[in-house]
Amino acid sequence: MCSLELELFRFYVQTSLESNHKPFCFLLNTSCFCESYAVLIEALVPFHIPISSFSGIDGTGAGLTSHLKKLGKMFEVQCLHIPVMDRTSFRELVKMIERTVRSENDHFPDRPIYIVGESLGGCLALAVAEHNPDIDLLLILANPATSFDKSQMQALFPFLELMPEQLQLSHTFILSLMAGDYSSTFKASTKKGLPPQQTVGELSKDLLRMSSYLSVLADILPKETLLWKLQMLESASAYTNSRIHAVKAETLLLTSGKDRLLPSQAEGARLNDALQRSQIRKFDDCGHFLFLEDGFDLVTIIKGVGFYRRGKVLDYVSDYLPPTPAEYKKIDESFRWFAEITGAVTLSTLEDGRIVRGLDGIPSEGPVLYIGYHMLLGLELSPMIRQFLNQRNILLRGIAHPMLFDKYKKGQMPRLEFGDILRMVGTVPVSGTNLFKLLSSKSHVLLYPGGGREALHRKGEEYKLFWPEQSEFVRMAIRFGAKIVPFGSVGEDDLGEIFFDYNDQMKIPLLRNSIKQRMEDTAKARYKATGEVANQDIHLPWIRPKIPGRLYNYFGKPIETAGWKQALNDREKCHELYLQVKSEVESCLAYLKEKRESDPYRSIFSRLMYQATHGSASEIPTFEL
Repeated sequence: MCSLELELFRFYVQTSLESNHKPFCFLLNTSCFCESYAVLIEALVPFHIPISSFSGIDGTGAGLTSHLKKLGKMFEVQCLHIPVMDRTSFRELVKMIERTVRSENDHFPDRPIYIVGESLGGCLALAVAEHNPDIDLLLILANPATSFDKSQMQALFPFLELMPEQLQLSHTFILSLMAGDYSSTFKASTKKGLPPQQTVGELSKDLLRMSSYLSVLADILPKETLLWKLQMLESASAYTNSRIHAVKAETLLLTSGKDRLLPSQAEGARLNDALQRSQIRKFDDCGHFLFLEDGFDLVTIIKGVGFYRRGKVLDYVSDYLPPTPAEYKKIDESFRWFAEITGAVTLSTLEDGRIVRGLDGIPSEGPVLYIGYHMLLGLELSPMIRQFLNQRNILLRGIAHPMLFDKYKKGQMPRLEFGDILRMVGTVPVSGTNLFKLLSSKSHVLLYPGGGREALHRKGEEYKLFWPEQSEFVRMAIRFGAKIVPFGSVGEDDLGEIFFDYNDQMKIPLLRNSIKQRMEDTAKARYKATGEVANQDIHLPWIRPKIPGRLYNYFGKPIETAGWKQALNDREKCHELYLQVKSEVESCLAYLKEKRESDPYRSIFSRLMYQATHGSASEIPTFEL
């Protein structure tokens, strides 16, 4: 038995964040790849947030090496190396990790500590969190081995103990079970849209990387080491499961659908129910080595889930990190199909009052407050966000319903996939504080006074405004001298028709009880609102789809508030401006509803014909301006 060697590596990455603002990220790897980490050290900035990583059953910790550089831009990363041949017990490992975590917490008590654990590392992370409820820990667990007692790996024990020679022949095969389904690698490569030759090249590299990795594992994990690690998994799973109920740390669970070693998705659901503050993300096409999967980006997931903070409390404005070019490319891909199907048309108004196609009439400098009508289910959002980024390089910071941010409430409210994308592009929960911070930072802010009442309207209520009586946003805009841009969005009635709305659903006891329970599980957007706008019960209207028509967004002439400072405390003056903005929004809606009648390309068929003759990349005309 060799003594445990602890080698702590710090990774440095060029970043715009000051080092005293980064959370700490602690990476623990039971690896014998010292040389590879030494190379990374030279390539990789002290961070602001601690993040730790615990390796999986293989003990190499190689899965995270491809993520270290990106993690280094957000975190102060530390990586703990434990030699493969070491025989330190699970409990001793936990104590050792605790000492390092407590040391970091003593030096930086106001910073959170992130711990990333895969497989066995998930057990280590949970045990450390249970022992240290007083430390601000955030856990990221990938296929944690807490389900080892339900795993097919249990069957390996008698073979390893009684048939060592025969098992030696299939050692590499057993390790290959960790690799998952190679078809997922093929799917990820083809989704990139590369030329055929380049796609084959990318796929070959991925398969070679995985096969080489398994070959190395077979060499560095002799049968005795593998048996020891399986025994440790067994004890780690039992030890951790007896303490899960006491874990208070915020936890992000990442589970694979094609994990052939552990029943990870079922275990993820169990842990999500058992842990006090947890959320889960599932990856149906991935195998056991989640961090090695092509297309899997840990940093993007952390940002999309809203799991990144630098202080004791998440600040949706100051903790926000804009999408990188690679991340935006993925976001653009997810938005593009809908924009192409709906043939979205965007109009804006220049200073001289002329209406033009595109966003030339949009102010370049913030703060700017965009006030408009919220279409059914927010159908206008993805084409609008995409056009602002592509045409003007402007990131619209949306103000959204709190349900998108209720990460840890266990109830009937399903997780919205679109919510992760909205958080990636900077959407924040509705509150006066968040609006204040966004405007003070000169952001371009998207606000819907009608909120969920408009987005979940009833039958026959298309394009009807449900605004509160109070001029909620006007005084804030005046305070910062923000320009107010009124806009209207039209086209939902060309995409679908509501045939079973909120009123219909409330007549059925089962659905009525479900809606009421859902509202108990969801934070309210407006506690003090009165009137129809206060009726924002979360439900999903039943929609009969139509052959797609066309979406239209029209931004009116910006309204200056710089000269309204003297009216800041004059409620009547503020309400006068409020009514002016509302009238402008209604005018935008009326303009679009009238003009679209003369659009020769309102139908998807006419648009397809135009693209067939002019090319798919050509801009499709619309009505005369």
